[in-house]
Amino acid sequence: MNTFGIVNFGLFCVAVLLLNATPGPDTAYIIGRSVAQGRAAGMVSALGISVGCLFHSVASAFGLTAIIATSATAFMLVKMAGGAYLIYLGIRMVMTKPIRPTESPILQDNRPLPKIFWQAVLTNILNPKVVLFFLSFFPQFVSTDTEHKTTAFLLLGATFVIMSTIWNSGTAFLAGTLARRAGRNPHIKLWLERVVGSAFVALGIKLAFSKN
Repeated sequence: MNTFGIVNFGLFCVAVLLLNATPGPDTAYIIGRSVAQGRAAGMVSALGISVGCLFHSVASAFGLTAIIATSATAFMLVKMAGGAYLIYLGIRMVMTKPIRPTESPILQDNRPLPKIFWQAVLTNILNPKVVLFFLSFFPQFVSTDTEHKTTAFLLLGATFVIMSTIWNSGTAFLAGTLARRAGRNPHIKLWLERVVGSAFVALGIKLAFSKN
C-alpha cells in the first residue's frame, strides 16, 4: 500500500471496524428495515448505505467533500436535509398501524426493494457526520508527499465500502432473524418498529441541530 501513498493501513482497517460497530443513522436504518420487512430488505439497505459511502469516497478523492465542508451554507443545507429525512422516516415507522386480524403482517409495510435501496443511499449521503468523517479521517492515512493522493483516497474508500458492506450485511441478517422470530407476535413487531422509529426521530433532531 505504501506504493500508493497509503500509511498505517492496518490501523485504518481497525478504525473502520470500530466505526462500523458504533451505532448511527446508517445502522438505525438497516435495523429499521430489517425489523419492518425482513432480512432481504435489510440486505438491500446495507447495499444502499455502501453506495452512499462509495459516493463519499469518490467525492473526497476529487475534493467535493472539502468544498461542502468549507461552505457554511452547503454544509447547513446537508445537515438540515439529512435531519429532516431521518425524522420523516422515523415518523412513518412510529405511526405504523396495528395489524388487523384479516391483514397479512408480511404485506403491511412491504416497500419495494428499489425504494428501500435509494432511501438508504440518501440516508448516508445526507449525513453530514459522514462528510466530516471522510474529510478528517482519510487524510490521516495518506502520505502528504505522495503523488498518488487520488488513488490513495479511492483505495481507502474501496476498503471502507467493502468492510462496511460485510458488517452491515451481518447486522441486517441478525436483525432480520430476530425480527422474524418476534414477528410471530404482531404486537412485539409493532412496538419494535415504533422504538426504532423513535430512535430515527431523535437521531434526525440531533443531526439537524448539532453544532458540528
